[in-house]
Amino acid sequence: MPRHLVLNFTAAATVALGVMTLTACATPADKGASPPAPTVRSEDPGLGMTPGGPEPMPNMPGMSNAPRTPAAVAGPNAVTIDNFAFGPQTVTVRAGTTVTWTNRDEEPHTVVARDGSFHSPGMGTGATFSFTFAQPGTFAYFCSIHPFMRATVVVTP
Repeated sequence: MPRHLVLNFTAAATVALGVMTLTACATPADKGASPPAPTVRSEDPGLGMTPGGPEPMPNMPGMSNAPRTPAAVAGPNAVTIDNFAFGPQTVTVRAGTTVTWTNRDEEPHTVVARDGSFHSPGMGTGATFSFTFAQPGTFAYFCSIHPFMRATVVVTP
């Protein structure tokens, strides 16, 4: 094919693409029609939508300017998981004591010892996990779903 025909074809294709782009970008008033109304179906699972609009995002670290408060404490041998934090951050108990964790968040969490000595299943809202600390030591733990959540159990003789 002669070179001048290839160049003309390329130029024509570029112009056609530009016209199609401008046509697609025209406002509804330019086209003489109104845009289709958005549809929101509350029965759609997992969309987080209601007929009135989107639900607010959960208060997750890094997504809000609200200050993070430590989790509430349920008792001397208890840890509460709330607002993506373990509370208290450090629990001190005697050997032979059972510590119970309770998830107060709307998100699932786990309790996993760094040394592998204990590991909870995923806990939904209101679920609990208990572990009896037989030996003295310091046991660092975290949430395997949200690894930034960390705390410690100190077991004394």
